[in-house]
Amino acid sequence: MLKTLKLKSMKKLILSLAAVATFTFASAQEQEVETYGFNEGDMFVSGSFGIGSTKFPDDSKENTFNISPRFGYFLNDFIAVGVQAGYSKQKEENANGDDVVDNSTFTIGAFGRYYLMPAQKFSFFGELGLGYGTTEDIDDNKVNGVNIAVAPGLSYFVSKHFALEATFGILGYNSVKKDESGAESTDSFDFGLNMDDINLGLIYKF
Repeated sequence: MLKTLKLKSMKKLILSLAAVATFTFASAQEQEVETYGFNEGDMFVSGSFGIGSTKFPDDSKENTFNISPRFGYFLNDFIAVGVQAGYSKQKEENANGDDVVDNSTFTIGAFGRYYLMPAQKFSFFGELGLGYGTTEDIDDNKVNGVNIAVAPGLSYFVSKHFALEATFGILGYNSVKKDESGAESTDSFDFGLNMDDINLGLIYKF
């Protein structure tokens, strides 16, 4: 009888320990899930980088380079603001190796985002961006421009710190003007979506 009571007590103890361990593991998993997404005070960096080279049948060449870092900060659980900069270069050579195109572009801008479900692994957001840029060609001619763009997007966290994101350019206004006295600006308004308006990126949150 005493042995039976001891066995029952041991079973109860084992079951109790198992229940505690299960609860602790579940709580840890829940806390780990909660670390995904964004919260007030979070910061993130993202951007793009690319190098390209094309050789044509007539032995002419085109080389391209671009880099565009971004930094964002969450003012609260839903709203993030940030800054971005960029540099790109396009260079074309003829069959003799002479430069026929040599364009350099510098950009700088700011953006704001509103996230619908910031603390989740998956969230939609809307972005409003304002940018300024200047392009200089091979003859030292300069063109300055400003642009305003509205773009919806989505983000998905693949780990605690890394998220994949995609933005879809849908509404934009651009105004460009040659950097010379008396030049008139060329204004354009875009609305719509095509494959060129889809941008994919990787975000690091810290």
